[in-house]
Amino acid sequence: MSHLHYAPTPPMGWNSWDCYGAAVTEDEIRGNAEYMAAHLKEYSWEYVIVDIQWYEPGANSSLYRKYVPLEMDEYSRLMPAVNRFPSAADGKGFRPLSDYVHSLGLKFGIHIMRGIPRQAAHAGTPIKNSTATARDIAHPNSICPWNTDMYGIEAAQEGAQAYYDSLFELYAEWGVDFIKVDDIAASKLYDTHQPEIELIRKAIDRCGRPIVLSLSPGPAPVQFGEFLKENANMWRMTDDFWDLWELLLDMFDRCEKWQGKAGNGAWPDCDMLPLGHIGIRSVDGGGADRWTRFTRDEQVTMMTLWGIFRSPLFFGGELRDNDEWTNSLLTNHDVLGMHRNSFGARLVSREGDRVVWAADGPDGERYVALFNTGESELEVSVALSELKLEGSVTAKELWTGKDLGLVDDKLSAYVAPHGAVLYRLSRTNS
Repeated sequence: MSHLHYAPTPPMGWNSWDCYGAAVTEDEIRGNAEYMAAHLKEYSWEYVIVDIQWYEPGANSSLYRKYVPLEMDEYSRLMPAVNRFPSAADGKGFRPLSDYVHSLGLKFGIHIMRGIPRQAAHAGTPIKNSTATARDIAHPNSICPWNTDMYGIEAAQEGAQAYYDSLFELYAEWGVDFIKVDDIAASKLYDTHQPEIELIRKAIDRCGRPIVLSLSPGPAPVQFGEFLKENANMWRMTDDFWDLWELLLDMFDRCEKWQGKAGNGAWPDCDMLPLGHIGIRSVDGGGADRWTRFTRDEQVTMMTLWGIFRSPLFFGGELRDNDEWTNSLLTNHDVLGMHRNSFGARLVSREGDRVVWAADGPDGERYVALFNTGESELEVSVALSELKLEGSVTAKELWTGKDLGLVDDKLSAYVAPHGAVLYRLSRTNS
């Protein structure tokens, strides 16, 4: 089965980074999984992802601690820190936690860094099913600029494939459904880490379990779109995205660049949704423990752009603290139906602060998003002819649920600053 069947629609879930940084605990993973199962699973939210540093006993925020000892097995493979993930004791790894997440009807994922632990390379520890050691395959000049845990791998070296094979054999044993590989999607053009992406692709294909592959951070180079599609299910178009308007505004440019590349099991990724209660132990993005700094209009803009573009959707806040407003963004059947089933998302026009995107629905309907990126209310409009529609249509605004009735020649709305409206247009039978 092709890896492109593993994510037939853009993956949706929760990731621990925006609220807990590198320091999430098993209790917090279980609690968020329970909340998702009770309140969001029926809306197709399904993945629960343990983000970075789960193998570091002393992790305490999103700040990385340099050159600290990591938990590792005899084959140079990182293992969950038992003080933070008690069910991993006795070499069980993430299997018990994964079993629990699966028991809730959800899927389980983890974050890993590209490469092999630096401590394994320095100690020359073994690689499973290989005579090579960690030192033999490590590439000491290929290091992550922001994290000291790993060395990259010499992809052509004997033992390199065996190492990645052994990792994914372990993750398959743990019941992992989703892997976010970091320090791999964006780099200098002469070194895009493509050889390591290929090693990982082969290892997943050999492990006997369908595992969705997500590559971070961005910006992934657009010219490698076909390569990324052949090897991954999602890849970041941006560096870490936080609750700042300038980053959201910038995403319009990124979506424009990547338009036409999403679909069929491969999804350019706008990054996580920094909504609700974030920054609890994550000090990234210039903030501390806080409620999202995005205004409600900005939150609607983000959900509308991610939705029509069909980015994967990964919620970053502490789910158990969600209020009614935040949940309304995550449980809108019409918006999620567009995200799941639409196709052909495209920028229709961008003039000053007025931006119009459109997409097609499976039953001949059109989705149209009208955005105002400016600082005061604006009328934003689009002619039906620009949407290749003839005659009249009926329109429904999906966030409010209001029916507009018949629309004849153009669709128009007054849009709040930094805001958006989202319509579904259906042909009338007349």
